[in-house]
Amino acid sequence: MQTTADKTSASVQPTFAEAFWFWWKLGWISFGGTATHIAIMHDFLVEKKKWVSNSHFLHALSHCMLLPGPEAQQLATYIGWKLHGKKGGIVAGSLFILPSTLVLLALSIIYVRFGNLRWIAAMFSGLKPAVVALVILALIRVARRALVKPLQWIVTLGSFFAMAWLHVSIPVVMLVVVMLGVLVSWRRPELLASEPAVETARESPGAAQLGWQEVLRSTIKIAGTALLLWLAPFLSLYWLSHHFSFWRQLSLFFTRTAFVTIGGSYTVIPYVAQIAVTKYRWLSQTQMLDGFALAETTPGPLIIVVAFVGFMAGFNYFHGSVIMGTVALLVTTFYTFLPCFLFVFVGAPFVERTHGKRNVEAVLRLITAVVVAAMLDLTGFLSRGVLFPTGKFYLTGLDGIALTWIGVSLLLLRVFKVNVAALIGMSLLAGLARWFIHIT
Repeated sequence: MQTTADKTSASVQPTFAEAFWFWWKLGWISFGGTATHIAIMHDFLVEKKKWVSNSHFLHALSHCMLLPGPEAQQLATYIGWKLHGKKGGIVAGSLFILPSTLVLLALSIIYVRFGNLRWIAAMFSGLKPAVVALVILALIRVARRALVKPLQWIVTLGSFFAMAWLHVSIPVVMLVVVMLGVLVSWRRPELLASEPAVETARESPGAAQLGWQEVLRSTIKIAGTALLLWLAPFLSLYWLSHHFSFWRQLSLFFTRTAFVTIGGSYTVIPYVAQIAVTKYRWLSQTQMLDGFALAETTPGPLIIVVAFVGFMAGFNYFHGSVIMGTVALLVTTFYTFLPCFLFVFVGAPFVERTHGKRNVEAVLRLITAVVVAAMLDLTGFLSRGVLFPTGKFYLTGLDGIALTWIGVSLLLLRVFKVNVAALIGMSLLAGLARWFIHIT
């Protein structure tokens, strides 16, 4: 069943400057992880500006869920590509992570120089209830749009149960659901069939339909460019540094990380922590936990914690050098996210070609159901941590102030239409005020 919005709304072509400033703002306000990132993009790109249709948005999101790396950053890259070609994709993907990289660099320097980040933690403790409110609204909005068939509801509930109670990893759930989607599209296609999309979306610079030969040539060109970009800093470090063994280890490890981790930040982080702490000993377990906490207080994807790992690796290896820690942070970020652009630019023509294809859409509708389940699981995870900070799940352990601020945030967003940036500012000030009152 096709939604009314997809049948009647026309996509609007923004100027490059309009898109640039949106991606720039998104990079600074995208607190709260993948679900919040998706919520902000969907609200602005689909609901308010209509730069992308709802079906295109969900179709692309489903594809990004199947790729290694942070799906929200890849979704931003794809939409940037769709709107303004490769330059749009590069700008969108880069600005999605640039602010969080700069913020985390500043926090990393403060961390190694002063070690006392209580006031920062206090500010962002005020932000967490607002993040929960944003995730709740995102969940409702995406579920309302994405779950239109009974089978999708069943898959969502089953996937949520598998992830939340059985602790099955997202990649495994994805594999099972893809197999189910293929089987259903083959034997019972009516269970997922919908009306053909009637969209008035114009062809954008990135979305031109290419023949398979053009796609192959484009893939080779993109892969070759990515290889040259990968080699440039690698060879520069080989020629300029007397400690190339360290840089080789750092570069190869984070490149490998980008290729082998599927399922978002929560599959990447345990892998990075295990290798960085126990094998390479770049940082201690305590420092790794501190880095995770710092990453939670920055905008952008949670996987940006790898930048902190890189900083501490360089800082510790070069005997407390902030400069070398900064270089290591930049190297780590570059090698972690470069493959993400490769995946999106190579896969983007395929995403366009498969949009509207019934068999592929049937599978992707179930992938979208898994997305909703993952958002529901994340909502529960975040809510528990915010409402019961002591870990004791009974009434006396409930944080009443946090619960109140969640309600206030929902009211501000839904009724008074306060924008996300303003809510973030108010929440940070509220957290700081609460801490100041507590210490006085």
